[in-house]
Amino acid sequence: MDSKKFKKICQQKKLGKFPRQCPCPIDLKAGLRYPLAHQPSRLHLFMPELLRRITAPRFDLRPQERSIAWRLHLDLPLLCGLLLVCLVSLVVLYSASGESAQSVLNQSIRFGVGFAVLFVFAQIPPRTISRWAPAFFAVSCSLLVLVLFFGVIVNGAQRWLQIPGLGRFQPSEMMKLSLPIMVAWYFSQRTLPPKFLDVLAALAIIAIPTALIGTQPDLGTAILVGMSGIFILFFAGLSWRIISAAGVMAIIAVPLMYLYVLQDYQRRRIDTLFNPEADPLGAGWNIIQSKIAIGSGGLMGKGWLNGTQSRLDFLPESSTDFIFAVIGEEFGLIGIVLLLMLYLAIVGRGLFISLQASDTFGRLLGVSFSLTFCLYVVVNMGMVSGLLPVVGMPLPLVSYGGTSAVTLLASFGILMSIHTHRRLLPP
Repeated sequence: MDSKKFKKICQQKKLGKFPRQCPCPIDLKAGLRYPLAHQPSRLHLFMPELLRRITAPRFDLRPQERSIAWRLHLDLPLLCGLLLVCLVSLVVLYSASGESAQSVLNQSIRFGVGFAVLFVFAQIPPRTISRWAPAFFAVSCSLLVLVLFFGVIVNGAQRWLQIPGLGRFQPSEMMKLSLPIMVAWYFSQRTLPPKFLDVLAALAIIAIPTALIGTQPDLGTAILVGMSGIFILFFAGLSWRIISAAGVMAIIAVPLMYLYVLQDYQRRRIDTLFNPEADPLGAGWNIIQSKIAIGSGGLMGKGWLNGTQSRLDFLPESSTDFIFAVIGEEFGLIGIVLLLMLYLAIVGRGLFISLQASDTFGRLLGVSFSLTFCLYVVVNMGMVSGLLPVVGMPLPLVSYGGTSAVTLLASFGILMSIHTHRRLLPP
């Protein structure tokens, strides 16, 4: 659409005759800040033609011409990226677990369950997800409260509920889905940019489950859950004055939290980050060994099944939180770069889907899921590389474990639902 036609439609809107067919329902910036019905995109007037074509919705697919994947509500580029990362996980896990075929089989079963959950969530229309957001959030918060009173304590942390006949269940994983869904629903019901009272209400929605998870204690999950809501708050159009004030308050709060909020073992992790050699056989052991593993891999790596730090048990938690060090040791810098490219492709596809969403709820929720997945990657790699404190966060879809993988794949199923349930308007 050319600029003259767009200006004419905008003039019709001012006269109260804005047509039903919005010319530009997608926007790189303002589209994330305003509901579709309230604010048409003006950024397209200044965007290069190529970028306009990339970000514009595609109307040339008639229902009978859509692919089988589209009819199944699956996004093939995103699905292929996820499958490749899971394949990398199984290959690396076989080496990290000491060539244990049973561990690979167990993880394959977990991935199978995760992709089944992805398929189920992809069939649910975003409208249905939005409608049930408050109930889903209330149930998740109730389960977190139950953990405080009836939770099972494992390794000094009270994070699980024991379900008779089904085993242990970690309610904080549910909150990784329910919190961003709730915050996205809240802002989709209001005019954006948000008013100050709306911002306070959203902060309360974010703070309650984050605090409940932090008291378990589970700092890594609390960070992910809290940031998933903060991402939505930012892209809803939060005022830069509020952002600046929050930044100043955070800088002031950091030393106070270190002195009065964090527990002793959490403070030791921060101290170890700056000087791991102070306790090389204790708190600093993990970081020192992971650095040795990554550094010894060099450019090409030592080769698959030829790592020494993990296979000789120098590297702790080599199949879970520190599996990234195994990748660096056996596949070198090239293997790390290839894995990063896979992660970037997944995040980029998620953001692309978010930009093409047809409503505010889909845009905000898609951005939150994509950036939270990116935060997962950054925190784990920074932790293993000695750039961030150890917070017990697995490498997404690569580390051994089922609950986290199923939750992540469920979020990508919702992303696919947002993409394939779009209400496209004819050109």
